[in-house]
Amino acid sequence: MREVERSRFVMARPPAVHRTLSPEAVVAAEGTFTVSAVEEADMGTVVTAAGPGMSVPLRFETRDDGLRYTVEGEVGPFDHLETELTVTPEENGSRLTMRSTVSLNLLLPFADRIAAWKRGNELERALDELAADVPGG
Repeated sequence: MREVERSRFVMARPPAVHRTLSPEAVVAAEGTFTVSAVEEADMGTVVTAAGPGMSVPLRFETRDDGLRYTVEGEVGPFDHLETELTVTPEENGSRLTMRSTVSLNLLLPFADRIAAWKRGNELERALDELAADVPGG
């Protein structure tokens, strides 16, 4: 299992950033999957993310400082995927931080290292897109 973290400063206060965050926006911003369904459940929002040859259910929880999501069960190549997106106040703006833990159920050498590298790129892309959507960001 590997952990990846990326962050980005946005010239907007946390309330403005929180207004632009949604499970659908996060999945779209990462750029790997498209949202094919959204279902509100007792334990949070489940977004079905569709990609080439696979569909991945992601369970989102809203937190005071952002969002957290996990893959529901073992899906496709994932053993484990968990991501936290936090928004913290920083001088004259906010810091968006995405931290993700990923593990693949593939018997390939360096599979988790490759997954972490790919995940890092997804987090970078997501932060760029999310920051661009914040007014004044």
